[in-house]
Order: sequence, then C-alpha cells, then structure tokens
Amino acid sequence: MKRSRFTEQQIIAILKEQEAGMKTADVCRKHGISEATFYKYKAKFGGMDVSDARRLKSLEEENAKLKKLLAEQMLDNAILKDVAAKKW
Repeated sequence: MKRSRFTEQQIIAILKEQEAGMKTADVCRKHGISEATFYKYKAKFGGMDVSDARRLKSLEEENAKLKKLLAEQMLDNAILKDVAAKKW
C-alpha cells in the first residue's frame, strides 16, 4: 500500500484549516493536494483528534496482521483436508 506523504497529524491540521473557514480549494492549493484527496482524508479522519487517528492506525495494522494469520491458517487447513481425503 502506498504511504501518504502526510502524517495523521498533518492531515488533521489540514482538515482543521478548512473547518476554521478557509475555502477547500485554497487549502488544497496551499498543501499541494487535489480536492479528491482532501475529501478522502475528510471521510477517513473527519472529526478525529490526533490520538484518535493514532489509535485507528494501530487498529488497522493489527487487523491486517490478524487477516494474514487467518488466511495462512485457512490455507493450512485446506491442505490438510486435501491430504486426508486422498486414498493411500
């Protein structure tokens, strides 16, 4: 997955600038992002504090690890079932 060039703290600061009254186009131009990127950030981080964003990131990382472990376990289980189903 591509890394963002902005940290969570920077993204939240950008969103707060727009909430403080700056126009969305001006905020995007100032930080060099497209409006689509701004609205994607707003959908993900809108209304969050920095601590909330950190917690979200850690939960997403943990979720990815758990999904990987589950996929590996399911693959092992399928292999064992396949071997057990063969007649020797």
